[in-house]
Amino acid sequence: MLLRPPLVLAAALLAASLTHTVPSLTAGSGGAPRAAPSQRTPPATAARRAPRAAASPPVTEIRIDKSEHTLDLVAGGKIVRSYRVALGPGGPGPKRYEGDKRTPVGTYRVAGRIDGLFHRFLIVSYPNEEDRARFAELKRRGEVPPGRGVGHSIGIHGVGSAQLAGVHKESDWTLGCIALDDDEIDEIARRTPDGAKIVITD
Repeated sequence: MLLRPPLVLAAALLAASLTHTVPSLTAGSGGAPRAAPSQRTPPATAARRAPRAAASPPVTEIRIDKSEHTLDLVAGGKIVRSYRVALGPGGPGPKRYEGDKRTPVGTYRVAGRIDGLFHRFLIVSYPNEEDRARFAELKRRGEVPPGRGVGHSIGIHGVGSAQLAGVHKESDWTLGCIALDDDEIDEIARRTPDGAKIVITD
């Protein structure tokens, strides 16, 4: 009795699978094809040979350029990711006192994080010693409005709205913080440990 065409094809494929290896994709291989192990290769050996995905190196420094409105992530001494940001509308120069709406200038650290505040909020360790000394001098000269302190609660954060992604960066709107889209702050928070350096320049 003759086999019907579909059965002939199925039989041919079955025979080929028993005598040949078939290219396959291994998870984490970056899409590079890898030959499937033949029947003579023990499964344990095949597992040992499977390549592992390289983990992204942790971010050691965040660089923010106020004049360019950019934030760069640095890992291994190299810039690995760049973003456009919104800042405070207070203009160039270091933050002087609470309420001046300036984004600080100086060297800081990631001092912690708050989930749910502007979607996600990385705390910047403002004020540092230079900020405190500057504020004290300004106050001595009478250049600080009554009731104002040196300032606090500066952070790198999201916007808290998918609808505002990208659009919010068309103007500087924060009270001195650095703002990105929600998916961008998620990536930054995932890659950046507490204690990482933050360098903000004009």
